[in-house]
Amino acid sequence: MDILSMLYNVLKRLVDIGGSLFGLIILSPLLFLVALAIKLDSEGPVMADTPARSGKDGKLFKIYKFRSMVQNAHEILEKNPKLLEEYKKNSYKIFNDPRVTRVGKFIRKYSIDEFPQFFNILKGDMSLVGPRAYYPYELEEQQKNYPASRKYVKVILSGKPGLTGVWQVTGRSEINFDKRVQMDADYVKRKSILYDFWIMAKTIPAVISGRGAV
Repeated sequence: MDILSMLYNVLKRLVDIGGSLFGLIILSPLLFLVALAIKLDSEGPVMADTPARSGKDGKLFKIYKFRSMVQNAHEILEKNPKLLEEYKKNSYKIFNDPRVTRVGKFIRKYSIDEFPQFFNILKGDMSLVGPRAYYPYELEEQQKNYPASRKYVKVILSGKPGLTGVWQVTGRSEINFDKRVQMDADYVKRKSILYDFWIMAKTIPAVISGRGAV
C-alpha cells in the first residue's frame, strides 16, 4: 500500500469516528422517539433481525437497522412465491411491500431506519461513505444475472460498505444492480476524502426528498 492510500485510510477512519459520534449525539432524541414509535406501532423488537451482510474482504457482519417490517418478514417472503419473484426481479427490492409497517414506511422513505448504522461505523464494520452493504446471496445471484459485474464486485469488497454512497445520492432503488456496482467500484478506486464530503453533502437533500426509496 502506498503512502497516499495509507493517508486516505487514516483520514477516512478519523472522519468516520468523528462523524458517527456527532450523528449519534445530535440524533439521540430522534432515535429514542423512533424506537418508541416502532414499539407502539407493531409487535416485535425495535431493531431489525436481518441476515449478515458482506463487508470488507467479504467478511460477514451484522448490520444495525430499525425494524421497518412486521416480525418474521424474511420467513414471510420465502413462503410467498409472488413476493419472492418481485424481490429478485427488482434487484432485491419490493415496491409497495405489504410487510412494511406504518412507521416503517415513513422511516424507510427518509432513511431513518439506517441511522443505527452509526454504531457499525464506530465498530469499524462500515464507513460513513462507501459501497452498499450487500447480502452474500444477493451478490452471488446478481452476478449470475449480470456476468460483467464480477469485476466490479471484486473491487467493491476491497473497501468498507457505507451508510451512504454515490448511487444512493443519484437514484437509490431506481438504479439496477449492474449500474449500481459499477458506480460503487468507481468510488472505491477513487479514494478521495473531498469526494466523500461531496457525497455526504448530497445525501441530505436526497434523504429529505425521499426519491427512490422503497
